Formats: sequence, C-alpha cells, structure tokens
Amino acid sequence: MSKTSLSREDTDRLVAKIKTYFNTELDQEIGGFEAEFLIEFFAKEIGPSFYNQGLSDAQTIFSEKTDEVYYSLQELEKPLA
Repeated sequence: MSKTSLSREDTDRLVAKIKTYFNTELDQEIGGFEAEFLIEFFAKEIGPSFYNQGLSDAQTIFSEKTDEVYYSLQELEKPLA
C-alpha cells in the first residue's frame, strides 16, 4: 500500500474539527500543530484498518454486482431445441 497524504485543505478542515472537538467535548484547548500530529497518528495507526475495510466492502459489492450480471446473462439464454 502506498503512502497517501491529505491535501492542505482537508488537513486544515480536520484541524479545525479536532480543535472544536477538544474545546467543546473535553473542555481543553489544542493548537493546530498538536491537532496535525493527532491526524498523522490516527492516519498511521487506524488508517489501514479503515482502508482495508473499504477494500473489503468494495470487493463484496463487486462480487454481488458480478453475480447479478451472471444471472441476467443466464436469463437471456435461449432454450436448445
């Protein structure tokens, strides 16, 4: 799996959300620098689990859709005389 990084816009949006969360839910101030470290930590530590789950979900959907196409093609078969 290749390393991916978030765009600056996405990072800034997440930093703002983390800062708001810490302030409202934990009654603690957190700086942007600390919030970015949290993002990096979560991306490294739990990101692969979400990534793998996404792949698994995509594989399931692909398999279901492939089965649908297979059955649709079977319905098009003409009876042999």
